[in-house]
Amino acid sequence: MRTLLNVVPLVMLAGAITWPAAAQNNGPIPIFSPDSGTGWIAGDPRGENPTGQDYLPPVSGPGPVTNDPAHPHTDDAAARRDGKQPTYRVANLNNPMLMPWVKDALRKANEQALSGKPYFTPKERCWPIGVPGWLLYPVRPVYFLQTPKEVTMIWEEDHMARHVYLTDKHSQNVKPSWFGESIGHYENGDTLVVDTIGLNDRTFVDSYRTPHTAQMHVVERYRLPPGGKTIEVSVRVEDPGAFTTAWSALQVYQRNTGGPMVEASCAENNSQWFGYGDVEPIPQAAKPDF
Repeated sequence: MRTLLNVVPLVMLAGAITWPAAAQNNGPIPIFSPDSGTGWIAGDPRGENPTGQDYLPPVSGPGPVTNDPAHPHTDDAAARRDGKQPTYRVANLNNPMLMPWVKDALRKANEQALSGKPYFTPKERCWPIGVPGWLLYPVRPVYFLQTPKEVTMIWEEDHMARHVYLTDKHSQNVKPSWFGESIGHYENGDTLVVDTIGLNDRTFVDSYRTPHTAQMHVVERYRLPPGGKTIEVSVRVEDPGAFTTAWSALQVYQRNTGGPMVEASCAENNSQWFGYGDVEPIPQAAKPDF
């Protein structure tokens, strides 16, 4: 059983600090988690994306897969609030960036969603969510552990941690993995830029189950505006094996001061999830993958 223990020392100071000259990034940097009780939750309760499970459209240019306007999506919270029946997401297949095989995969996912059968992404069954999909991980706070050579993003009450190495170039031979190889640097004293390659093709890029290939290249920019109450994220995705053009999207995180991370594990014993039979299997491995 994999657990996330409450022993990670978050030792950053509030405000901006300066690393030694030998570090990859000189000058002031944004401190995302100034203490062990500060995390971040995706979404904006008062905005267009209250649950954080959808991307916001970019300011301009090609954007992500969105919901089919003929089949409006109603999540559980909205259904309770408005007295409506909740629905599953149905992807809009008219997005011109989708290659034929990606459109076919989404069509099959749409058919399952419209049938009323359980329809979830693998993260609900303890599978790593991948990149850029991790930007859509709802409810649970993410904490940032920043050191001179690395930024580690750790989810509360879950089984995932993502490492961003503060170096200027990728490894020569990157082996595909769930979160790929992420390298980063700071810009303008308020932004962390993360460049990721080497992603395996076992994850989805969004909550519609949009697939991708191992050619995917993702660049994220995490900006901490003055006041430190939100993180604004822009993401750019390139995958010549799945999309006809690069596309961009936005996400917003809200500051959460609910306390330090807690010890938890994903529910390996959850084999009959609400009696549903057609769901992702719980991940198992005969040997460690690292």
